[in-house]
Amino acid sequence: MTERHPPLRDPHLEEVAAWHPIEGTPTKKKVAIGCSVGATIETYDFIGFGIAAALYFNTAFFPANDPLSGTLLSFATLGIGFAVRPLGGIIGGYLGDKIGRKPVLVGSLLLMGIATVLIGLLPTYQQVGVWAGVLLVIVRVVQGLAFGAEWGGAILMCFEHAPWRKKGLYTGITQAGFPVGLLLANLAFLVSVPLGGSWAWRVPFLLSAVLIVVGIVIRLKVEESPEFEELKEEGELSKNPLLEVLRDDWRNILRAFCLRITETAGYAVSVTFMLSYVAAEGLADRSVTLTATMIAAGIGIFATTYWGALTDRVGRRPVYLLGTALHLLWGIPLFLVVNTGAAVAIVIAFVISYAVLQNSLAGVQGAWFSELFAAKTRTTGASLAYQMSAVVSGFTPLITTALYAGYGWIGPALLFSGYGLLGLVAASVTRETWGRVEREEVAELERTLAAGATVPTPRPGTHEHRPTADSATD
Repeated sequence: MTERHPPLRDPHLEEVAAWHPIEGTPTKKKVAIGCSVGATIETYDFIGFGIAAALYFNTAFFPANDPLSGTLLSFATLGIGFAVRPLGGIIGGYLGDKIGRKPVLVGSLLLMGIATVLIGLLPTYQQVGVWAGVLLVIVRVVQGLAFGAEWGGAILMCFEHAPWRKKGLYTGITQAGFPVGLLLANLAFLVSVPLGGSWAWRVPFLLSAVLIVVGIVIRLKVEESPEFEELKEEGELSKNPLLEVLRDDWRNILRAFCLRITETAGYAVSVTFMLSYVAAEGLADRSVTLTATMIAAGIGIFATTYWGALTDRVGRRPVYLLGTALHLLWGIPLFLVVNTGAAVAIVIAFVISYAVLQNSLAGVQGAWFSELFAAKTRTTGASLAYQMSAVVSGFTPLITTALYAGYGWIGPALLFSGYGLLGLVAASVTRETWGRVEREEVAELERTLAAGATVPTPRPGTHEHRPTADSATD
């Protein structure tokens, strides 16, 4: 049976309120900001690699006599980082459920920073030959492991500190750290263009050293999750969260995996591949595409938070259904708009692809994925589902490039729409975790507590969510 966490149809809501207040913990805002800052820095590092892979690495780390092969190899290296993210998610999730969310947050950020700075110091193909590509792959693997461990810890920490009625908003704030990181990464690469040569891509990676110091200081001040502390105090930590979640919640892992693919693989087509496509077709220079991405990311900071907050009012599933339906419809129009070569049209295409489509899904995932799993296996379950999809998205630019070489732009366009269809189906078969019934239950509890009713002291085990009729079939 699948256990779920309150406040979803739980007969013991009053008892839970004694250890996790309806309005969240006193440090909920500090935690949200701290998690968001860390997500910003790790995204800057990880996405920065994608930008460099699309614009520079094909000639810097691979033979320059065959541009298409260089691009394929560059995107393959990009994909390797995504391929190891599930392993990072497993390790980070396991440790998060065993020793706490906070140590994982600090450790993953430090590991990511070291790997990113090393990229800025690597020798090129012209200097050491094939060893340049080998070294790039090694540090990319380290990046992937660190980023895989990051998401679950950050989102779950924020989720478990947040008010019951505003979990979508608060996890949306953490998710907004990703467009901030995207914005900063593109800004760094745009500003470094005049430097020319290898400095154009080295400087953005070296600048990560400053960001890492700031991030570590902030994250060390974040308090541990109250739900983890409660589980630890009552001796209810899972002995093997990975085996337990695979045994009891594999269906939710599969559903969240499919839901996530639309968002992350869609981004790989509409942003990562699109940067390379626009340059290869001569539709615009690098400054136009980088500026378009920056504008989209800037809007996305607010859009992600908005989409998350919207789920608190209308539920998680309706917003996701809307986002995936738009993905399905946008594939061909996306390329038709970009193919005009007009700078304004390219900016509009990037804004729609990112701030509307991608952000409408990312803003939902933090709360929805967290609510699908029980507290004692939540980090492992959510991280595993989230990062498994990274394997697909990581190699999507490679697949997209191959489709483009064989079929022209219609191949990538149809692939993008196909990802939207997959997400639409997955959203249709995944249960709502914050629908009208759940919101009404919390409203009733708020009225009860406001009337001065006594809140019982929680008994060991009552904070875990009892299965509902629809989850018991899982």
